[in-house]
Amino acid sequence: MLYELLLVLVGIAVLGSVLVPQWLSDRPFSTPILYVVFGVVVFSLPLLPTVDPVEQTGLSRRLSELVVIVALTGAGLKLDRMPSLRGWTVTWRLLGITMPVTIGAIALVGWGALGLLAPSALLLGAVLAPTDPVLASDVQVGGPGVGEEDIGPHDGEDEVRFALTSEAALNDGLAFPFTGAAILLATVGLDPTEWLGDWLLIDVGYKILAGLVLGVAIGWVLARVMFVDQPTIELVEAMEGVEALAVTLLAYGVTELVHGYGFVAVFVAALTIRQYERTHDYHDRLHETAETIERLLTGAVLILFGGALADGLLAPLTVPAALAGVAIVVLVRPAAGLLALVGFPRSLAERSVIAFYGVKGAGSFFYLSYALDTAAFAQPRLTWAVVGFVVAVALL
Repeated sequence: MLYELLLVLVGIAVLGSVLVPQWLSDRPFSTPILYVVFGVVVFSLPLLPTVDPVEQTGLSRRLSELVVIVALTGAGLKLDRMPSLRGWTVTWRLLGITMPVTIGAIALVGWGALGLLAPSALLLGAVLAPTDPVLASDVQVGGPGVGEEDIGPHDGEDEVRFALTSEAALNDGLAFPFTGAAILLATVGLDPTEWLGDWLLIDVGYKILAGLVLGVAIGWVLARVMFVDQPTIELVEAMEGVEALAVTLLAYGVTELVHGYGFVAVFVAALTIRQYERTHDYHDRLHETAETIERLLTGAVLILFGGALADGLLAPLTVPAALAGVAIVVLVRPAAGLLALVGFPRSLAERSVIAFYGVKGAGSFFYLSYALDTAAFAQPRLTWAVVGFVVAVALL
């Protein structure tokens, strides 16, 4: 029955991705919230199967994984700015300062205020620190060519959207080592001498490097294949843009096969393709395809999230846990973001927007599902309740 239900949900998501944006064009509601509310209403009806991400870890892991990698492709394809140390200054600040500070702060909140054991507390930080590339899409840059090209960190009016797009795309992969560290704490133990060396060498070093190298290589090869003369065969014309899905699956699959970070590879591959034949119209078709697939999958994930809420996902949530969740959204992330942007030459209002919009979503669902599917953690239901609550608050 679950498979048939998934077919129905995908059908609703397809219909909603077309109709809902038209209905909401002049209304103060967002599409994600409506999907979640719909899921709550539908799964409150009798005879429907229970949506329990703790028991259905495999399903939540794979579905959230798919929507995230498609979103990463879309993010890479729409970033016009060429990668550089200076041009991406805001990104490096957010990744190098905001993300680890947020992870540490949330872990302390989980350990001190919620009573989580060290592995679960670190996992909570690793899960909730990354900005989600899926649900943050409304505050990101537009399609290829919409934002300014080659602008520096001191120019242009799209710095906020660029910061949120590039941060969301990269930190979903670069937060993976911290999830790995939480898994090692749960499986090997708290003594860092037992695992720290291998973690630094493999999780931080090899896996990130593999993602970067394979992302560039796969993106370069596929770009040379895709940007050829315009097709004249009708069937080929009908399939234009579908290569975006091929980029997603190839980059992710190949990199994961060699135990690298597929999230990093997917974004880097898409970004590499975007830098090839930069003014070519085909970039628009690739991005439109990725965005369409992302919307469909996002709708299904959010409906199921609503179903999980209806089936008691937040039941273990205590008052201290709820207060901690609110603090994570309105205090921890903004404070860590503003810390990273000290001295950054933008107005306080712009820096505040960048710092505040740490939207959580499918990426958090994936990391938590992945960790619980890999190792045994204490208090998994409380952890899921906090994560679900934070995502719900971030959607408001």
